[in-house]
Amino acid sequence: MSFLDKIPMQTLVIAAIFLGLSPFVPEPHLWQKLKMLVAGELVKPLDMFDMLFHGAPTLLLIAKLARNSKRAGEE
Repeated sequence: MSFLDKIPMQTLVIAAIFLGLSPFVPEPHLWQKLKMLVAGELVKPLDMFDMLFHGAPTLLLIAKLARNSKRAGEE
């Protein structure tokens, strides 16, 4: 997990916002793919890759925030 410490927080926030919300019109890809996942329609490999691609920065940001809060609790 030390690779997570090397990524600046600002970079993750910007990447999570832009990749999570792009394309802005008609609806963000991540939102569209999450709706497909809940509906059981996320079956194409390209759609799965697209969800992973658009969601990865958000997942990394959540992991970094959790790691930082855990470290702050230990000190």
